[in-house]
Amino acid sequence: MNKRIILTASFFGLAAVVLGAFGAHGLEGKISEDQLETWETAVDYQFYHTVALLFLATFSRAKNTYIKFSFITFTLGILLFSGSLYLLSTYSITDFGTPAILGPVTPIGGLCFILGWLGLFIATIKNKG
Repeated sequence: MNKRIILTASFFGLAAVVLGAFGAHGLEGKISEDQLETWETAVDYQFYHTVALLFLATFSRAKNTYIKFSFITFTLGILLFSGSLYLLSTYSITDFGTPAILGPVTPIGGLCFILGWLGLFIATIKNKG
């Protein structure tokens, strides 16, 4: 589990750096300032939860089901929350992803983040160490 968490976090961290640079250099002037802010929010939340995943790796040896739950929900949160924001912010230039469908996906991703933090909280309380 520890290796899987670190590999996932490494991938999301790498992607966040690439997507952040792309937003700053490749999208500037191509999308509106509001859309660029949305892109930046997606990158920020991806980074926050990448760090959270790395922190989970320190707990993963405890074989705690709440850590596994947090791993899954943080991963889903990055994919749903940040992923939907990436698509929404670039819809005007890609025509990919219908805002009417993607709009409701974003808060589901946010809920996954909340559940992941709740899982970490419970795992810490239940940890005997």
